[in-house]
Amino acid sequence: MIDRTNDVIVVNKLCKAYGAQDVLRGIDLTVRRGEVFGLLGPNGAGKTTTLETIVGLRRPTSGAVTVLGFDPAKDRREITQRMAVQPQAAALFPTLTVWETIQLFASFYTAPREAADILREVGLEQARRVRVKHLSGGQERRLLIGIALIGNPEILVLDEPSAGLDPSARRNLWDIIERQREQGGTVLLSTHHMDEATQVCDRLAIIVDGRVAAEGEPEDLIREYSATATVTFTVPRPMTSADLAEFGLVGNITTTRIGVETHARVVTDDPDTIIRRITFSPRLGAHNYRVQRGSLEDVFLDISNSNPSTTSSTGRP
Repeated sequence: MIDRTNDVIVVNKLCKAYGAQDVLRGIDLTVRRGEVFGLLGPNGAGKTTTLETIVGLRRPTSGAVTVLGFDPAKDRREITQRMAVQPQAAALFPTLTVWETIQLFASFYTAPREAADILREVGLEQARRVRVKHLSGGQERRLLIGIALIGNPEILVLDEPSAGLDPSARRNLWDIIERQREQGGTVLLSTHHMDEATQVCDRLAIIVDGRVAAEGEPEDLIREYSATATVTFTVPRPMTSADLAEFGLVGNITTTRIGVETHARVVTDDPDTIIRRITFSPRLGAHNYRVQRGSLEDVFLDISNSNPSTTSSTGRP
């Protein structure tokens, strides 16, 4: 029996059409309390439409969405105090300062967080007196994240949150997401950054052509969809690829001579067998061995390329 008590977002057979254009074609998703769930997909795959429907900005053509047990389109008053959204772009008041903007949005909540804490968390303390119209793109993105955090939400929805952020600001964003998880909050985000999805997401779904093409934990998806792995190791003497093949190593073998040692690289679909053969061969004397499986980017590209009908012109992203 499946325990659904911790499911805070449930998407069931969600379809959305704009005129004759089908953008979502039966999305099924479940997001659990206290996890970070990511949406990946090519441009035009349906990520933003999925998020907009979950937060109640769009109504499904068919199917159902519940957030904290409520219909987000019908019961907006019930969820707006418990769920916050950081969109890709938003219309802010250009002549207000950063501090005034945070104070304005804090006034919408009965128990907001301290504005100073928010500015410190998103790295805008030094820009508190800067007017919104003078912010850089990355600063405005951080301000939007701060606005989303001010109400201390149970669910935080982030649409491409790291777009326009420099590497340092991205790391700060990841820390913010981690703190939300540590405090029991739930984070739902879309991203194009594979390292971000791998680093911060407990689970993720890859959306292609309006459908969920794959779902699971990042490492599980990599194991399932990556056909090959790379095994590297060192032997303490000069050896060629042919020499290594005599030890029963099967795969694409390459070697590099460095001093008296040989660094070997084997691309294989059976890394476990390669590891057993090099470790159980005393004559080989292998050491410093390492197994590197495919990356989430490899999985993403394989799944996306297997759906050639998906292009950036499928409607809304």
